[in-house]
Amino acid sequence: MSVLFLVLALATADPAAAGPTAPPVEAAQPPYPAGAPRDDYGLVSWCYGALRGYLDLHDQAMPEVKRIESTWRRPGSNLADDLAVYGQMQREGEKSLKLFARAMEAAEKASLKPINTQGAAALQKGRATWAAAGDMPKARLAQEWMSWSLPARCEPTASSLEQRARLLGTAFQVNSEPDPLSGTETPLATPATP
Repeated sequence: MSVLFLVLALATADPAAAGPTAPPVEAAQPPYPAGAPRDDYGLVSWCYGALRGYLDLHDQAMPEVKRIESTWRRPGSNLADDLAVYGQMQREGEKSLKLFARAMEAAEKASLKPINTQGAAALQKGRATWAAAGDMPKARLAQEWMSWSLPARCEPTASSLEQRARLLGTAFQVNSEPDPLSGTETPLATPATP
């Protein structure tokens, strides 16, 4: 009889009281940019190309950006402060390019096969997002340039790729030890057999 009560108790028990049975939901990742590769190395290469294209348009876009910022002033805003934002964006963009370059280089070094041609293709694809800039009216280009921001997925993916590639790269150097004088790795000596 006690088995029957146990089965009945389990069947009528509140599942919420038993605790969660589903795995926890991971934090949502930012979406992939339209047209960007889905692998980390390809995405970082694409991001490098898109950001490089954006930064290269600075000198072409800024005269019209200054005209727009001067014409449509926000109440109480200062033109010099507003224009300084674009200089700060350039500096942050250059820092991001360095991160992307480090991540791509680390991935290329850690890869067992050459992947740099894939990276170059993804970089060109990212840069191509700005290909129409030459055909746009100046005001339209300035508006596009002013409103563009680096996709949110780029920097975290680059940081993760760099970290994983560096860890993977060291896995292939099991018989090496850093040379304290030159900073390069030298093979470990094998013990002599008696």
